[in-house]
Amino acid sequence: MALPVKDQMKYWGAALVVFLVLLWWLGNVILPFVLGAAVAYLLDPVADRLQGLGLSRALSVAIITIFMILLFVALVILVIPTLIGQAVSLSERIANLIDEAPETVSGLQVWLSETYPAMVERFPEAGDLEATLQRMLGNAAEAMRQRAGTLIEGALASVSGVFNVIILFVIVPVVAVYLLIDWDRIMTQIDTLLPREHAPTLRNLAKEIDRTLASFVRGQGLVCLILGTYYALALGLVGLQFGFIIGAIAGFLTFIPYVGALVGGILAVGLALFQFWGDWVWIVAVWGIFQSGQFVEGNFLTPKLVGDSVGLHPVWLLFALSAFGSVFGFVGLLVAVPVAAAFGVIARFGTRRYRESALYLGTDAE
Repeated sequence: MALPVKDQMKYWGAALVVFLVLLWWLGNVILPFVLGAAVAYLLDPVADRLQGLGLSRALSVAIITIFMILLFVALVILVIPTLIGQAVSLSERIANLIDEAPETVSGLQVWLSETYPAMVERFPEAGDLEATLQRMLGNAAEAMRQRAGTLIEGALASVSGVFNVIILFVIVPVVAVYLLIDWDRIMTQIDTLLPREHAPTLRNLAKEIDRTLASFVRGQGLVCLILGTYYALALGLVGLQFGFIIGAIAGFLTFIPYVGALVGGILAVGLALFQFWGDWVWIVAVWGIFQSGQFVEGNFLTPKLVGDSVGLHPVWLLFALSAFGSVFGFVGLLVAVPVAAAFGVIARFGTRRYRESALYLGTDAE
């Protein structure tokens, strides 16, 4: 005798609640494992292709691991010297601005006194900019002394954060390798746990979710790669310091609709104002880079590479990212996309079933 639908909904609802509570309670503890599972999921088709060429699963995973390590080392070798050079150049720029600050303030003070004498008489502080600057610096120093304890705590937290990042870089690859080796076996074991009555339906839903998620990740990932490369190269060509990093950040955040161009544009234009102050041609060029990137993304890349068939509307994706991110933190951001894809597939499945039901067709429908 089949279990009544009411009881099935009760048990599955309880299981979902337990899963969400565990996800919220464990928080960042499961972050390396979620990241490792995501990496294994993305690399599983590559391992399957290598297996199709006649290689064993272990050898396929070993080849993928070696390639990823070599790619990571190459990126580090190429990026770190560039970052160090740009950091030194930026520090020299800041030091020069600090050295030139008194002269600049004095010139501005003379210009105000000669151009707007009435304003200087009415607002004496405007005519004594040097004293105002010294007072501001003194206030800043006093605030730093008062908040020394907070600054030390922040520094310790930063060290702890760096340590956590190092642990993350160690654990994630290990988890990904182990999951990638046993991925097909794990999927087979999960399939044996499906309720027999609903196993065919659940398999079809899982295949559709996998197809939707894979299409979205592949398409949007390619868009992120193209835009990130474009932003990094274009910002580097105009001479913007840290342009490579800003371009990479903007490309990565392009995964969230409109966020990549907005965040990257604000960072790049803000840094351009600081670096190219007075040379407005380069500032406008930096702004134009992100405008052109946004235009190409919206009119060519996203429609061609992602398309409308994926079923993940930008509004639905933004809602999922906001909801899961606010409730579950960074782990929620990682699971938001697959959960959004799953909900979308289940919603379409439920809509089809509803259109075939007597509730939609009427009581007289057969």
